[in-house]
Amino acid sequence: MKNKYISKRYWEDISTPMGKVDELVKKFDNVINLSLGDPDLITHDIIIDNAFKDAKKGHTKYTDFRGDPELRKEIINYYKEDYNVDIKDEELIVVASGCLAMYLSLEAILDDGDEVIIHAPYFTPYPQQIELARGIPVVLDTFEEEDFKLNIEKLEGLITEKTKAIIINTPNNPTGSCLSWENLNKVGKLAEKHDLIIISDEIYGSYSFEEPFSPFITIENMKKRTITINSFSKDFTMTGWRLGNIIAPDYIIKTIQQINENVVFTAPSISQRGGIYALRNRKEIQKPMIEEYRNRVYYAAERINKIPKMSVLDPKGTFYLFVNIKETGLTSVEAADKILKEAQVLTIPGVSFGECGEGYIRIACTVKIEKLEEAFDRIEKMELFS
Repeated sequence: MKNKYISKRYWEDISTPMGKVDELVKKFDNVINLSLGDPDLITHDIIIDNAFKDAKKGHTKYTDFRGDPELRKEIINYYKEDYNVDIKDEELIVVASGCLAMYLSLEAILDDGDEVIIHAPYFTPYPQQIELARGIPVVLDTFEEEDFKLNIEKLEGLITEKTKAIIINTPNNPTGSCLSWENLNKVGKLAEKHDLIIISDEIYGSYSFEEPFSPFITIENMKKRTITINSFSKDFTMTGWRLGNIIAPDYIIKTIQQINENVVFTAPSISQRGGIYALRNRKEIQKPMIEEYRNRVYYAAERINKIPKMSVLDPKGTFYLFVNIKETGLTSVEAADKILKEAQVLTIPGVSFGECGEGYIRIACTVKIEKLEEAFDRIEKMELFS
């Protein structure tokens, strides 16, 4: 929108097909929404009840600038108990969401014109977040035929004297793929060779179905050059609480803290209390939740692979499926639009996640299996997939 009162940076429309989902869902009366990754399960009672009690006790004020000390301690304990990683308190900050964590991290490390490599298909906000921090996104395409792993030779070929960082995301949104330990180790060697920072987006760490998840900082020599992005949104179905954290070298955390003081000051105090009880009770809370979503994605994958002109890789992580619809001859936008209008099932066009996402749609298994069954029954009846 061109207007003298709008920054010229935003005169061109920067919306994506993913960003239009909210408008689309309102146009139909009987939509099964498989679009956004907002889990249908509500936050566990242990978290809600204890956070409410703490709010009544007076935990309604600003917290320490780097987060509630009790929550920081629980995060440190979690890394030690589950991964045998020692995190110092000064290497940690609590922030208002994983999305904000990524932006603050980029803002802290980038100078004008610095390049950041991202692997596509990617989480939609990455490129604009890099640009907001005055950086330049550089895209490494990955492909279904290679299990969406990172081609190390191609990755190194993208590195220039302006490259500052590489963003990795595993388990991955939108593909549901999980980078192998061998692949990640090679990325680490590349970061050492070219003296780069790794920003590791690990917000789906609990959803690794084939192999146990390990943080990138457990790779030898990587802790000193890694910024880890965490969130409570998916691991604890706490999307509306807006709570995340960053682990990084202390000098980066100090810079992030100074930036954050001018953005939101501190994360919500009540949400932080919820985070304390989430981590303390993670074994009780997460096991049935993760099993539920695992069952859903495996069911959905089985149904998809029985539908003509649709296919998907075996699920490896997250609650997303990146469905190949190339045999339809339609673009991802056209296919998603047709599925919405004819089957009233809302999905996300794959091109929302980068150009190499063309020919795919993303499905979020955030409804019960009964609803997934109904959704695929509707899609099977479409002439397009007959």
